[in-house]
Amino acid sequence: MSKAEQLLKYEKDKYGKLYVDLSYAIDNISDFVEKSTLSRRQYYAKLPYLKKYIELIQSAEQEIKNSSFFDRFNDSKYIDLLEKYKNDNIEYFRQLEKCSLCSCLNCSAECRFDSCLACRENSNIVSCDHNKINVTKHDNFLLNLTNNNSGSSDSYYVLATLQDILKDTKYIMFENINSKEKFILHYYPGISEDTYGEITDPEEFDYIVSTYQSLDE
Repeated sequence: MSKAEQLLKYEKDKYGKLYVDLSYAIDNISDFVEKSTLSRRQYYAKLPYLKKYIELIQSAEQEIKNSSFFDRFNDSKYIDLLEKYKNDNIEYFRQLEKCSLCSCLNCSAECRFDSCLACRENSNIVSCDHNKINVTKHDNFLLNLTNNNSGSSDSYYVLATLQDILKDTKYIMFENINSKEKFILHYYPGISEDTYGEITDPEEFDYIVSTYQSLDE
């Protein structure tokens, strides 16, 4: 098996399974979710890009199969188009991988959460009770914040964001990259800049902490 054939098999196995999983989820809920609602889900909108990639893989496999024995070992021409297409759409593919792990994937409940409309790149909802609160985890969501007291700037890794629809409130949990100290604040996403606010109610604070900690139980 040539290197191109090995690559095609790996890509087909990986992204073929992803395509099947997402397609199955769409079929599974399409009778229970309004088309307008389904069309707002990221995996529904981005799935055609993955479908085309699978078709390109299949086309390349067929071309290699029909080529001569010696051509199979000079087959970079078969994967150049694949690599370009994948590189052009890699962010879509990464998000689709996140979608496959998201709590929204097979959910047909009438949703009052922001869900896909507020989804950040490389993020997915990991917990949702459908009535009050959900929790989103993120990859590579970093903050650079300035301490109002000291004036110093530090970098923070965002552990999670939470949305409480009964209070119409969002929260953000983050950790100082150097000291590992953790913080929880009110979270106000903005178009050009996000802002944050202190949580002054101890019960509210404890509830957010317990919700996050329950993910590990």
